[in-house]
Amino acid sequence: MEPPAEQPSSETSGTTQPDGAPAKPDAAPAKPDGAPAKPEGAIAASRPAQVTFAVIGTIALAIGVVGIVVPVLPTTPFLLLAAACYARASTRLYGWLLGQPALGPIIVEWRRSRSLPPGVKVRAVAVVVLTFGLSIILVDQALLRVGLLAIAVVLVAFLLRLPTRS
Repeated sequence: MEPPAEQPSSETSGTTQPDGAPAKPDAAPAKPDGAPAKPEGAIAASRPAQVTFAVIGTIALAIGVVGIVVPVLPTTPFLLLAAACYARASTRLYGWLLGQPALGPIIVEWRRSRSLPPGVKVRAVAVVVLTFGLSIILVDQALLRVGLLAIAVVLVAFLLRLPTRS
């Protein structure tokens, strides 16, 4: 008697994504607007972790909302942090955040293109240089100045590496 034929796994079933890459078995189908149907990160396994992610996400969201009206406080990084935390805390919180008319499109656009709109990179680098430059001038301690300079260099390098949308 012959052994039964092996069934192809979902990884080798021959299905592909629109770009020709093999389909990921756990990948969520995309919504029409390009946003994933489910959050990318897995929901945290333990209740304390979910609560921690929800609290950190809410703090980041609050800072991001303040950043909308305070010119030197960035909005997008805090919204992205909030989205990442909410994705791990609760699909309900994540869906709520993406559904906010003033905040959701920022997150969806970042997840779709992973790039900055024209002019944003220049403004962001200018804000980092001006704020950190002023802080370095106003601080008396040499070690603190060196630390601020190091952070500024890392931030500028990170910003310069981000692609710009055309």
